[in-house]
Amino acid sequence: MNEHEKQHRAILQNIAHRVMLERGLLPDFSPEALAELARLYLPMPENGAVRDLRNLLWCSIDNDDSLDLDQLTVAEAMPGGKTKILIAVADVDSLVENGSAIDAHARHNTTSVYTAAKVFPMLPERLSNGLTSLNFGDDRVSIVVETVIGGDGALLDSDIYRARVRNHAKLAYNSVAAWLEGRGNIPPAVAAVNGLAENLQLQDRAAQSLHSYRHARGALSLETVEAKTIFEGEQIRDLQEQQRNRATEIIENFMITANSIVARYLASKQFPAIRRVVRTPKRWDRIVDIAREHGYSLPRDPDSKALESFLIKEKTADPLRFPDLSLAVIKCLGPGEYIADMPGDVDPPGHFGLAVKDYAHSTAPNRRYTDLVTQRLVKAAMEGRTAPYSAFELGELAGHCTTAEDTVNKVERQVNKSAAALFLESRIGEEFDAIVTGAAPKGTWVRLLRMPVEGKLVQGFEGADVGDRMRVQLLSIDVERGFIDFKKAGPSKP
Repeated sequence: MNEHEKQHRAILQNIAHRVMLERGLLPDFSPEALAELARLYLPMPENGAVRDLRNLLWCSIDNDDSLDLDQLTVAEAMPGGKTKILIAVADVDSLVENGSAIDAHARHNTTSVYTAAKVFPMLPERLSNGLTSLNFGDDRVSIVVETVIGGDGALLDSDIYRARVRNHAKLAYNSVAAWLEGRGNIPPAVAAVNGLAENLQLQDRAAQSLHSYRHARGALSLETVEAKTIFEGEQIRDLQEQQRNRATEIIENFMITANSIVARYLASKQFPAIRRVVRTPKRWDRIVDIAREHGYSLPRDPDSKALESFLIKEKTADPLRFPDLSLAVIKCLGPGEYIADMPGDVDPPGHFGLAVKDYAHSTAPNRRYTDLVTQRLVKAAMEGRTAPYSAFELGELAGHCTTAEDTVNKVERQVNKSAAALFLESRIGEEFDAIVTGAAPKGTWVRLLRMPVEGKLVQGFEGADVGDRMRVQLLSIDVERGFIDFKKAGPSKP
């Protein structure tokens, strides 16, 4: 192993730092922000309007290596097949003052940047991983979103309030999912807390009910291939495909529910908001064409229920190609965006992909600036204060957060491609089975079937079309630019 191979992590960190600067993001905190950070401390415990819910079986479920814990969850069975779901969200606003130097950094980047070898946090780690993180065993004041759902997943009641909570178990998606799905043993952290196993099973059932309710109303089943870089020391050991599972679905469905409740709460208080929207797709005609190519007829006008039926059919019929079909549909749906929603606005757009009308990001204030803004609005509404942002400010913030999100996505994708290039650096000349994911005048692209890597087919692409399987040979890589080039080597092996 040469010295270059031993330094994969450092190489990727340097690439990420460079690319962030090139795209106008801030990889480092300013001296002013660090000076503010040194003066911060946890506020004294609050009484009065803050409920004490530390005795509930709160737990966090996140990635194995996550340290910035934004939310805790717990559930309670109720008569008549109903379930009460509680989501506690970290009170980041209590320590990050609007207009401070720390806030200015967060406002500029708008989100944490998750690259293959390093996380560039939106907030300094002493905050996001410490003072404002809902860490195991720590008492924290949080914003609690409470809802009651029926046995069919319909929302029956909701409330928002402040409460003191305690994380009784720090859990990871993969181990919880393996246990819930019958593929693994109960995680030790679950077994160590009396009653937590039963509570997680209740949360799982509630999440599946919420999922079924939304998808019956047109929420879309979309999957794309995402790679996670696995390191062994400083060297990349593997690229693993990240997949949804029963544990990720608990958090996904609970957070969608909480975000919808928060949006409706602000509207009920005649408060402005920054909403997350995916508009009715302008390229619906292309989605109709894609469905026709698969032997399925969609209506002329956008219809999320009909599209969901098509997606479910194709996922069952061809799971290997479904991520590529999903990606094509996502591109036609158009990107999500943030908009300012003011009291009195008539019929604001909803979220087409989630089949929800009211939606405001609110559950990840350590990682996303829109969630911190929403938290400030919610707290002001709860306390009877005026909104801390003007209509003009919210409009400017919504546009900036939309643009910055796109920039961050480009940085993360570029560094992920560089990680894949590093991983394949020693395998130039080898052959792999692949599927064509894109064929256009500007280039033909293939995805390897046994690892989550995509590259350009630079030789033998004549006549290749999306969905074709073939054998490809790795020709070259460019780590700095994240380029991976293949040539056709023959038909795919059975």
